[in-house]
Amino acid sequence: MGIFVFLPLVLPLTAWPVARLAELHLHPRTATRLLTAVAVVMSVCSTLCLALLMVVGTAQLPGNPLPDGWSDPEVRAAVPYDGIAGRAAIPALAAVAAVCGRTLWRHRRVTRRARRALSGLPGRRVVVLPDDTPYAYALPGGPGRIVVTAALLAGLRPAERRALFAHERAHLAARHHRHLLAVHLAARANPFLRPLRSAVLYTAERWADEAAAQATGDRRAVARAIGKAALLTPAAPAPTLPALAAAGPVPRRVAALLAPAPAVRRWPPVCTAVGAAAWGAAAGAAVSAMSSANSAVTLFLTLYAATPL
Repeated sequence: MGIFVFLPLVLPLTAWPVARLAELHLHPRTATRLLTAVAVVMSVCSTLCLALLMVVGTAQLPGNPLPDGWSDPEVRAAVPYDGIAGRAAIPALAAVAAVCGRTLWRHRRVTRRARRALSGLPGRRVVVLPDDTPYAYALPGGPGRIVVTAALLAGLRPAERRALFAHERAHLAARHHRHLLAVHLAARANPFLRPLRSAVLYTAERWADEAAAQATGDRRAVARAIGKAALLTPAAPAPTLPALAAAGPVPRRVAALLAPAPAVRRWPPVCTAVGAAAWGAAAGAAVSAMSSANSAVTLFLTLYAATPL
């Protein structure tokens, strides 16, 4: 394995310029899917890397339950600085498990509370709350429901209301909550992936904006609805899901809607800057996955050979 075992821990640094280029130049749908996939692959690989370091680095510690053969010099030679890396990997892996578990627990808790609060209210698809605080969000699960307050509807014109509902329906149809939860977990597992999380928060909103513009046929109405909703809404209801609270940088979204619709293409040409960045992100994720797989297989064979029968 050698020094390459550490590669998945630092490869997410290469995704920072990719996130910026993707959110600016790719179609929002393509950018969301690409960045989510890259973040998930790199976070899984970095977590596997920590697990490998912990196994090799702690095998020689007294009192560990691992087989004695795993502490042989041949096994430790597979990882450079095995003692330091193994001891550092223990709290790091524990922290990853704790923060990811807390994120999942919070996600389920907020979802259940929201569904329980809306269970007795009329409206299968759309729920209008008699609340003086203006806000709206899409609640996933089952058929999915759009929750909006009467205060927000009162501040929008009919065309802007249609744009608002089309935007929230797009969130539900594309299951954006899954993309957002995935990148949140990835950023918890490896802090170097936080720029990808911020980029996906923006591109998912842009994806819904473009879907709403296509459904209504009026990009300016969608832009006005987004701008008015941002001005009317003081803050998102808390606690809330990432999918509910994500609004992205509103001025950039409005400016994008006032410009021509982005070209719909699944993959940019490699000869362009954004195409090179997209292929670079895919290559980085592939290298990280192959490095992790190679380290895992090598370590398995080494430990298998060192394990007494």
